[in-house]
Formats: sequence, C-alpha cells, structure tokens
Amino acid sequence: MLAGQERPRAVSIASAARPDRRLANAGQGWVVQDGDRFVEHGHRDVFDRELQQVRGDVVRMGELVAVAIDRAIDALAHQDLQAAAAVVANDGKVNLAQTELTSLIITTIATQAPVAGDLRFLISLSHVAYELERIGDHAAGVARQVARLVDSRADGRTVGATGLDRIGELVSTILHGVLLALVDLDAQAARRVAAQDDEIDRLYHAYFERTLERMRSEPEWVDVGAHLLFAAKDLERIGDRVTNIAEEVVFLSTGLVEDLNP
Repeated sequence: MLAGQERPRAVSIASAARPDRRLANAGQGWVVQDGDRFVEHGHRDVFDRELQQVRGDVVRMGELVAVAIDRAIDALAHQDLQAAAAVVANDGKVNLAQTELTSLIITTIATQAPVAGDLRFLISLSHVAYELERIGDHAAGVARQVARLVDSRADGRTVGATGLDRIGELVSTILHGVLLALVDLDAQAARRVAAQDDEIDRLYHAYFERTLERMRSEPEWVDVGAHLLFAAKDLERIGDRVTNIAEEVVFLSTGLVEDLNP
C-alpha cells in the first residue's frame, strides 16, 4: 500500500499515565472508546475481556523478546557460551507465546465478530506478534553464532572484540523504544524509532565492508568473519522488524498506512 494511504480510522486508545513507563503495567491503560464499539451483539463485556487479554499477551511477548535480544547481544560481546545457549533454549517460549496469541485472536474474531476499529486493532496486534516472533528468531540467530565463535577461538584463531557493540546497542534501544510506543500508541515516537534504522543500516554496511577486507587479507580469519557477518545480519534484520512494528503503531494511532522505511 502507498505511504500516506488512508484507511477508515482505527480504534482510538488512551494510555493511562505510567510515570515509570514499565512495560509490565502497559496493557492496563488501554481503553476502547464508546464510538467504536459494536454494542449491538450484547457480549461487549466478554469481548472487552478478550481484548484486554490480547493486549496483555502482546506486551508480555514484547518483554520476552526484549530480554532475549539484550541477552544475545551481551553473550556475543562476552562470547559467553552458557548465556547464548539459554537464549536459544528460551526461543521456544517466544514461539509458544506467538502461537497462543494468534489462536486467541482468531478465536476472538470468530466468536465475537468484531467490526471497524476493533477488527483492525486485533489484526494489527496479530501483525505485531508475528514481527516479535521473528525478532526472537534473530536473537536466537545471534546467540547461535557465539558457539561458533567459541569453537573458532578453540581452534587457535583470535576473535577478540566483535566490533558489533554499537549496532547491538542501537538495536536494543529501538526495540525497547518501539515497545513503549506501542504501549502508548504514540505515532510520533514510533516514527522517531523507525528513523534510527537508517543508522543501523549504515553501521551494518560499514561493518560488512571492514569484515570482508579483513577476511581477504587474513585467510585464517575467514571462519570467524563469516560468523560475525551472520550475527551482524541478524541484528540488521531486527531493525527492519522494529520498523514494521512502528508502522503498525502509526496505523493504530492515526488510521494511516505509512511506509517508514522507503
């Protein structure tokens, strides 16, 4: 769809004040306005509870993914094999959360027959859950490279600093930022988050060229360089997934479809 293309306006949701802005309390502040309610079917109370559960589950899934990527980045920086293995093992929890959330959304749509803003809201949250699951996969991908780097070190190759610290820091920052934008349904914050992906792309391409150059000049370092490039690509892809979530936040907040990564 074209940037700026307008859909019928999405459901308006107001976020309660959260001085500490903790994600753990996020879903409790979302309130659907009466103007978008389909009160005619007589089961609004049940539907509201199901909506609240969907929102809470999205937030909890976001927390799981945020922890996963932070731990994966830390494991990569310290080449911590045990921490990396834990990230990979816990990816199943993210996958399960996405499966259960999708099932709940499908059941809610099938049994409650939502229309207008309510339906769009559920579908958008389904899209967000998908992107979070993929981010979890990328976090596990970063963690898997740690074991390969440790193997390379055992073979006598010098790994040293990975050079990915700045990219990892930015990726973590924008992931946390987009989750807070989702909590607050803050379109401006979502746009600011998405804009930072350009810097991640720039850093990734520069890192790619530097790593290739070292691999050309030091053939014994090719295995290490390849593992680092795989990790770097996973981090870069997380930035793209975060941008997709930011677009959903903009749509939920404004009713407009915007391409935040032209």
